Amino acid sequence: MSSDELDFHLDDLEPADAASQHTEEEFWAGDFTVLAEHHTARDVSRSFVVAHDASVTWGVPGEPQICAIKVARDLNRNTFTFESSYHSTVSFAQNWLVEHGCPPEHLSQVGDDFIQPADALTTQVEQELRTSGTRYTVLDSYTSDYDPCETWTLTCDSSAAQAPIRIFLEEGDFETHTYTTREGAFADEGAARHWLDDRNSPLPNPSGDGRDTGAALRTRAALTRSAGASATPKAGLDTHSLPPPGPTPRPSPGRSM
Repeated sequence: MSSDELDFHLDDLEPADAASQHTEEEFWAGDFTVLAEHHTARDVSRSFVVAHDASVTWGVPGEPQICAIKVARDLNRNTFTFESSYHSTVSFAQNWLVEHGCPPEHLSQVGDDFIQPADALTTQVEQELRTSGTRYTVLDSYTSDYDPCETWTLTCDSSAAQAPIRIFLEEGDFETHTYTTREGAFADEGAARHWLDDRNSPLPNPSGDGRDTGAALRTRAALTRSAGASATPKAGLDTHSLPPPGPTPRPSPGRSM
């Protein structure tokens, strides 16, 4: 569920600590589009939100643009805590929120207005990421919304007996308004980065994980970069938050509180 509008209802509350005060003061709701959210209402009410931060597209190229936000309001003390963390894709942001107390089933859906998974394998990989706990350590990531339209995340899989370096590659298709997510396995980080630079072979399939990737995993197998591009292409919107084909203007700044 998504309201497309961020309002954490903090007008009558005070930050519980200096970190929460700083995060709230630096937070501008006008830059964010809500992708998924869950709220509870008790003496300590909580909000868990996955949102796209459009302002990142104007900053350092390739930076993660999906923000995971947790706000906890202590209504007995009239205070709140405010935490946020940036991630390369929605599934990694959801994972962070699950690890911070959000029931995973309440963040599993992104609104129909946003780009959708193209196939069952994408849904399967994302579900595994969402509930993987601390299994994957993110080493690097890059987001591009031009040519190619993709986000890749370089990770280390603590559960892998072999080929522990994993790439999660998310590719968007403007024409169908869908995206695919695939996982590739590498023996070391150097081999993974070489693949990201060259793209002259299929993304190596993790062995022994029971997934039936079929021909779908081998599509787009020989991607090439446009002139002058490398493993760190131009920055842009994470494909989860892409609107219908066309540029996305930066929202006007506005406080969320």
